[in-house]
Amino acid sequence: MKTILVGLALMTAVGCSAGGSNDQADAPWEPLFNGKDLSGWTQKGGKAGYEVKDGMVVGSTVHNTPNSFMCTDKNYGDFILELDYKVDPSMNSGIQIRSNSMPVYQNGRVHGYQVEIDPSDRAWSAGIYEEAQRGWLVPLTDNPKAGHAFKQNDWNHYRIEAIGDTIKTWINGIAAANLIDDKTHDGFIALQVHQIGDKDSAGKQIMWKNIRIITKDVAKYSTPSTAKPTYTKNTLTAAEQKDGWKMLWDGKTTNGWRGAKLDHFPDKGWSIENGELIVNAADGKESADGGDIVTVDQYGDFELRVDFKLTKGANSGIKYYVDPALNKGAGSAIGLEYQILDDENHPDAKLGAQPGSRTVCSLYDMIQADPKKPINPIGQWNTAYIVSKNNHVEHWLNGVKVLEYDRGSKDFERLVKESKYKVWPNFGLAKRGHILLQDHGNKVFFRNVKIKALN
Repeated sequence: MKTILVGLALMTAVGCSAGGSNDQADAPWEPLFNGKDLSGWTQKGGKAGYEVKDGMVVGSTVHNTPNSFMCTDKNYGDFILELDYKVDPSMNSGIQIRSNSMPVYQNGRVHGYQVEIDPSDRAWSAGIYEEAQRGWLVPLTDNPKAGHAFKQNDWNHYRIEAIGDTIKTWINGIAAANLIDDKTHDGFIALQVHQIGDKDSAGKQIMWKNIRIITKDVAKYSTPSTAKPTYTKNTLTAAEQKDGWKMLWDGKTTNGWRGAKLDHFPDKGWSIENGELIVNAADGKESADGGDIVTVDQYGDFELRVDFKLTKGANSGIKYYVDPALNKGAGSAIGLEYQILDDENHPDAKLGAQPGSRTVCSLYDMIQADPKKPINPIGQWNTAYIVSKNNHVEHWLNGVKVLEYDRGSKDFERLVKESKYKVWPNFGLAKRGHILLQDHGNKVFFRNVKIKALN
């Protein structure tokens, strides 16, 4: 116990040197690890070894297992976390924060923000990676001072603040990451032991100690950061840029978009506020002065991501392969549709040529999305992902595939004939088409509209 108390006293001093306020000495710290056993923690993912030794959590690598995580049983939203660690120079590891594991997401795979532990020459320790999701959010490419703060073969100290939409990190008192991102509001904290290759030696270790947390009056004990802020709203992550993604909406203007039946962007019906593209409410009917909007460009095979947020009872949609040749005489632009709907409060959820085919994420009027889809509550953001390649199409919601089909297949042709689209020849078969955001007269929010053209 004496060793732990001395360590805590030392950490208090380090925390203050990292830019803490005058209130740091009286901060309401609570131990997250009792120094004796792993009570309150549960291992998820792989089968790496974890043990408690001399007041430390010791993680050891093993072969033939994926990434392993020792996770808190409790979830945390806003908090300040501090800890010390010492890592083998050849290992990779990290601290998961606001992370989750749920059966519907890749069979329970741990996913979420990770504060990197990187003893390699790359030196990105205390950068922020998103495990099993978007990849690197804050690499330390432009912060060599933080990269050089890591101490090889020695103890390193992390301070991590997660307050609202901001996550800030420090390594040994040096500001590292300053991320503004509101994708995940809470989740568990976890200590990672990374998987190793067949040629890597098993039994290499990382040790953690002095793990403590503040969860009360968190903002009072927050510290200013000198690290440059990294914003994810309406911007591409480092991984997306490398992978060929492009912004389809810039978050500020109407550039690249026009009315579905206009040669310009609608004068009314839509607004742009705080980096959000908003369909204005109009009693559930398409605005006479607004209407659907489409991309100026057309796309063949593609991957598309769109964040959307519903209001109560709202109806909208994301259409793709919108074919101008089919729009003549149609009440609205015609294309395959990823339905956006408040299933609980909109009557369309009970309609459709196929049962459930007008519920959220469904292929509108044709294929019902998996009823177990992980939809977030009204007023929270969701991420739609649509991929179409070689006529195979998938709808995803919040990282989970909810349906798939093949354009032009016999099943597809049957579904078209049974749907409202049977009156349009060659419906859904266009090789290229516009992307459309629907104005259905209900208030709906869009942001982070991104596309990767595959041909």
